[in-house]
Amino acid sequence: MKRILTAVAAALFTSAALSGCIVAPPPAGYEVEVAPPLPGIVVLGDDPYYFHGGYHYYYHDDRWHYARSRGGPWRELPRDRWPRETRFRGGGGGWGEHGHH
Repeated sequence: MKRILTAVAAALFTSAALSGCIVAPPPAGYEVEVAPPLPGIVVLGDDPYYFHGGYHYYYHDDRWHYARSRGGPWRELPRDRWPRETRFRGGGGGWGEHGHH
């Protein structure tokens, strides 16, 4: 009897534990894509765009965005993928003077 209770308890525990691991597919037309992290230091030129790892990055209002093409659509880059520091060559052209993170 003890073996049966142990087996039933193990089966219940396993089914409960695995039920939290089910992943539903995303809705049709929905893409999950996150660009690779930027290098530790990014130096921007005359405009706020940067290309790295097959993605275009855009720096605006102290935030980074990314897209597969320079025309967008732009998504906000997760903060853990931002560079440690953003530098501006030639004064930054008036956009994002607060570029150090």
